[in-house]
Formats: sequence, structure tokens, C-alpha cells
Amino acid sequence: MKVDLKEHIRSIPDFPKPGILFRDITTLLKDKKAFKCAVTALVDKYKNKKIDLVVAVEARGFILGGAIAHRLGAGFVPVRKKGKLPYKTTSATYDLEYGTDTLEIHHDAIKPQDNVLIVDDLLATGGTVKAVTDLVRQLEGKIVGIAFLIELTGLKGSEKLKEYPVFSLIKY
Repeated sequence: MKVDLKEHIRSIPDFPKPGILFRDITTLLKDKKAFKCAVTALVDKYKNKKIDLVVAVEARGFILGGAIAHRLGAGFVPVRKKGKLPYKTTSATYDLEYGTDTLEIHHDAIKPQDNVLIVDDLLATGGTVKAVTDLVRQLEGKIVGIAFLIELTGLKGSEKLKEYPVFSLIKY
């Protein structure tokens, strides 16, 4: 089944603020063929990589990450904003355009040398996923790859992740 995934992404100008062109994936997610095609393409890329865990970032990353983990027969590990996880956590703080933010993972979520695939919906500047790589490394996981549904190439986020294999299904 071949689907042009770009046709299923809605572009919304000036959201969340003027000058931003927001790439809305909800239109892809609601289309059963497009969603299946996207998940299948990402699974096919990693099905022979012996993935133990899929680590995904809230919130849209959870949608893709959970489906991919299930199809790969891997476990799923959520990375959340500070204060949202109920058990002991490991944290990483990263820079935003104005200020900082902190992500957390349960401190026992990854065992040393677990093969980890990091998944998120969109790669923009790379700050969020770079923080996730820091979390995985703190827990001594082995990052096998980083997968995105969409990459905004003009923002050069992949440069922050250049030490890892990065794969994006859709590029703008």
C-alpha cells in the first residue's frame, strides 16, 4: 500500500504564534491507511535492529512510539515533562527559544546496553530529542536509531543529533 503521506499533513499558518507554519499530524492519524502506512514504514526501517525499547516523547510521540513498539515486539518507555512521572526519575534540561524545559524518564526504565529506538513526531531544532538522547545515555542504553514522522530540514535539528542514525519519513 503506497500512500503520499505529505497529502495527509495539514499545514496551519501562524500557529502557535505568528510566523510559524504548524505541521498538524492529526489528519494523518485519523486516516487508517495513512496511519498504517507511516507506522509500517517506520517499523520496516528498524525490524531487523533487535530493538528492546522504544522511547518516545509526550504527547504526539507516544502515539507513534506505542504503535511502533507493539509492532516491533519491544517495550515502550515514555519521556515526560518534569513532575509527570510517578516514580524516581532521571532528568535532562534543555534550552528553548525563551528559557529552558526539563524532561524526565523513570530511573529504572532502561537497563545498560538495552537497544533503544527513540521516536517522536517531528524534528525541528532538535533540542527536545537531544535531551532524550542524554537521558538514554545516562541510563546506559544503546541508541540504535532516532525516528521521526516529519523533519523540518531548514531548522537543522539533525545537526544536534549527528552522532546517531536519524531517519525521517517526511521532510519539509
